[in-house]
Amino acid sequence: MSELKNQECEACQADAPQVSGEELKVLIKEIPDWVPEVRNGVMQLERVYKFKNFKQAWAFSNKVAQLAEDEFHHPSLLLEWGKLTVTWWTHAIGGLHRNDFIMAAKTDGLLDS
Repeated sequence: MSELKNQECEACQADAPQVSGEELKVLIKEIPDWVPEVRNGVMQLERVYKFKNFKQAWAFSNKVAQLAEDEFHHPSLLLEWGKLTVTWWTHAIGGLHRNDFIMAAKTDGLLDS
């Protein structure tokens, strides 16, 4: 399997399969700083990025927003002083798809840019 951050998201329909428990165990190893969370019965991936101040967190949130627009896959973003919480899940299927893991890996890659 190639690195997630180098993979492309695929178009996702409402009948697309959610990531299985076995797939979750494999994929989460590639994005170890992300945590699977269940909210309102929906499995999601979440990571809190910490920064020295609001301006740095804001700048990073803009990078994540541009990535989301480029890929047409949009996370939940919570911008606070010195941190940005990013949450990925696939709304159309009400849970996690492989795309969410790809996007989490790509989000991590933005730290180096």
